[in-house]
This record gives sequence, C-alpha cells and structure tokens, in this order.
Amino acid sequence: MNKRLLAILAAIGATTIYGVNHTIAKGVMPHYVQPFGFIILRVLGAAILFWIISPLGPKERIDPKDYLRMFICALLGMALNMLVFFKGLSLSTPINSAVLITTTPIIVLILSAVILKEKISGRKILGIGIGLLGALGLILFGTEIRQDAPNIPLGNFLIFMNSMFYGSYLVVVKVLITKYHPFTFMKWLFSLGVLICLPFGYDEFMQISWSTLPMEAYWGISFVILGTTFCTYLFNIFALTQLKASTLSAFVYVQPLVGIGYAIITGQDTLTMVKIIAACFVLVGVYLASKKPKKRSFQES
Repeated sequence: MNKRLLAILAAIGATTIYGVNHTIAKGVMPHYVQPFGFIILRVLGAAILFWIISPLGPKERIDPKDYLRMFICALLGMALNMLVFFKGLSLSTPINSAVLITTTPIIVLILSAVILKEKISGRKILGIGIGLLGALGLILFGTEIRQDAPNIPLGNFLIFMNSMFYGSYLVVVKVLITKYHPFTFMKWLFSLGVLICLPFGYDEFMQISWSTLPMEAYWGISFVILGTTFCTYLFNIFALTQLKASTLSAFVYVQPLVGIGYAIITGQDTLTMVKIIAACFVLVGVYLASKKPKKRSFQES
C-alpha cells in the first residue's frame, strides 16, 4: 500500500472521528465538564501521549528559526480553535456544528490565496459566497430553543471561528511538517498548547467532580482525548506529508454525513428545514470552491 493511499485513509479516519465527536463531546459538556476545562484535558492528555511515543521516532531538535512558527501553529491549532469550538458546541447543537465545520476548505482556499498567493477562479469565488451564505444562515436563523443549547447563534458563530483558526493552522503548519517527524512536532505543539490554554481553562478544570462522573462521561472524555485529539492530529499530520492542505481540508465533507447521522441515531439532535437548507448551501459552496478545473495533463493533488 503506497503512502498516498495511506494518507487518504488517514484523512478519512480523522474526519470520521471528528464527525462522531460532535455528539460525544456534546454529551459531556456542559453538564459534566465545562468547555475550557475539557480543552485542558484534551491538550494535556494528547501531550502526554505524544511524549510517551516520541522515543519511537528520531531524535530531533527544533531549529530556533522555527520557534515563532511553532508557537503560531500551537496557538491556532491547539488553543484558539479548540477553545472556541468546544465553547461553541456547548452553546449550540451537534448538527449545527457538523455543518459549520465544512466551511474549513473555504477558509483554507482564501488563506492560500492571501498567504501562498494562489489564484482564485470565478467559480471558486461563487462557491465561497454560497458557502458563507449557508454558514451565515445557520448562525443568524438557527434559533431553536433547547436546554442543552442555551445560545445557538453565538455557539454557531464560535464554531465558524473554529473553522477559521483550524484552516489557518493547516496552511501555516505545512512548512514544518516537511522538516520534522510527526512525533517530534506534535509533542512540542501540544506542550505549547497546554501552556497557552491553562490560563483559560484552569478554573473549569479544577471544578471537575471526578468522583461523581458517570461511566458515560469517562467514556466521552477518553474518546475525545485518545480519538478526537491524539489520533486525529496524528492522522492529519501524516496525511499532510502526502497531500496539500486544500486537499486534506476537503475531507471535512464527510463530517456532516457522519455527524448528522450519529446525532439522529443517538437521539441527540433533530433535522430542521433551516439546517437542511443551510447545509445544502454550505456543501454546494464548498464543492464549487474546491472542485478542480479539468487539466490537460495529470497533476498531483
């Protein structure tokens, strides 16, 4: 099995885990663990796991010239995106979250044009516009009243901001991935993430009542640390060694299918006409923005 196929399988695995995570994490927050306290668990748990497996990789030292980029990657990918996503998810619903996450490829496309100077065609501009209309529709009109979703518009906005931060991370991190082994890279990123997130989540982390948590809460926390954080970041880093950031971000299309299906099956969310229309706008927009024009000759994607 060649590395490109393995990278594709890794990307599919990561986005499938993310799709299920919308419902599993929502089942823990905010009743058992507050969102920022949960993020401390995520980054601390992942940092410990990556330090444990790091001896399996080569011994590497980070070039001092890369310190700033490493910090920016940790800020975008291990702090800001997680903080706003879990806070947003605690205020909104699993289906809204799964739909809004699909705006990530649009964000990556825009940032690639700004940072990497990639050209954007008219079709892609149309796709960006349609996708953003869908996201805005969900943010502004997704105003159902639910006890476990106390402020859906604000939650939807924060989830959209997560897409912006994570999309930025995918663009910025690409340079470092070609330079360092994933184990080296991730142990330092998550270690930095712990330091960045600690001021935001320390109080909520200390409020966790471990003795009263039911087994399903422990299961949800374990899944988020091991699956949603450790495995997905490792899978995506490996995938980025073989795929472009824009190609990897396109795998986010799987998330609404997995997320919506799992949320409905488990009874954690329901479909509404606003969600269906917004999802259609977002998916059509992402398709138009990410679809490659026909080439006269084969090019690696």
